[in-house]
Amino acid sequence: MNIKSLLLGSAAALAAVSGAQAADAIVAAEPEPMEYVRVCDAFGTGYFYIPGTETCLKVGGYVRFEVGFSNGENAFNGADWDSYSRAQLDFTAKSDTELGTLTSVASVRFEANQDVGYTSNGSAGGTYINEAYIQLGGFRVGRWLNWWDANDLPGEADNLGSNRLQSISYTYTGSAFTAGVQVDELSRPAGLGGQNVGVEAVIQAAIGPAKLELLGSYDFGAEEGAIRAIGSVAVGPGTFYLSGVWSSGDNAYYGVTDTAAGEAAVAVAYSFKATDKLEIIPEAQYTWNTELTADGEFTGADTWTAGATINYQIVEGFAAKVAVNYFKVEDGADQVRGIVRLQRDF
Repeated sequence: MNIKSLLLGSAAALAAVSGAQAADAIVAAEPEPMEYVRVCDAFGTGYFYIPGTETCLKVGGYVRFEVGFSNGENAFNGADWDSYSRAQLDFTAKSDTELGTLTSVASVRFEANQDVGYTSNGSAGGTYINEAYIQLGGFRVGRWLNWWDANDLPGEADNLGSNRLQSISYTYTGSAFTAGVQVDELSRPAGLGGQNVGVEAVIQAAIGPAKLELLGSYDFGAEEGAIRAIGSVAVGPGTFYLSGVWSSGDNAYYGVTDTAAGEAAVAVAYSFKATDKLEIIPEAQYTWNTELTADGEFTGADTWTAGATINYQIVEGFAAKVAVNYFKVEDGADQVRGIVRLQRDF
């Protein structure tokens, strides 16, 4: 046997052995491709697809530090100033369906101050639900800033109503016209109205540079209601606002007990954009009959307030607010009060 034959035989033997071993080898499965987060631009900026779904999620919120001051004494510690910190987290999920856009919002606030047991909104504890609702098309259920709370004037001097309620609503939105109706749960202690309901209706219109909103509400437990109108128009370098509100008696929407207001009020403001970063808002309000008699009728002195709010954009996402207001009770005491706020939005 020559050398050539020996080499060919050895090569054939090695190939046969290798083939037998390969048949018995364990082959590792190819890894699944990683699904990266995809941007969702169907509902505006900031949304991304939740992996494995067609639902778009947006995460946002803000962190705030605020100092409030006045030349009077606050009820908790008798001081003429106080501060608090707040963190708000907002989660918005949206998806398209055959019945319209399906939306859910969860907004939670965490607050801290040195007044043990109280937050800046006067409630016990430091964590509470700001908004939590589900919306399909124009229908919405849950808790949110209702029309009394969401659509007031841009400054810090006015008091035109404020509410977050458990509600069911329907809103029709057109190109220049919006109309909505809402049913609210109004819950009071036994003996003060108990469990009851209220109803709200709003009409909003936009005509060129002018906007108008007419809002009416009725509290079935109190058997009283309130109406409010807000108008705005672009004038010069800013926007002029005018609002009026009237209440038939104390109620959950506008009155004395729940909103520390009065029978009627008129308020004006002008939002002036001085620069790209600086906004100045002078504002004033006059309120009639700010007290109640024993049988629930409006009485008491009138009040008025005037002041200014300054908003300054320090850098993108970080802003400062300073507000100073003078408050006067007719033939009575006066007070200077305001806030200094720093807020980082994300």
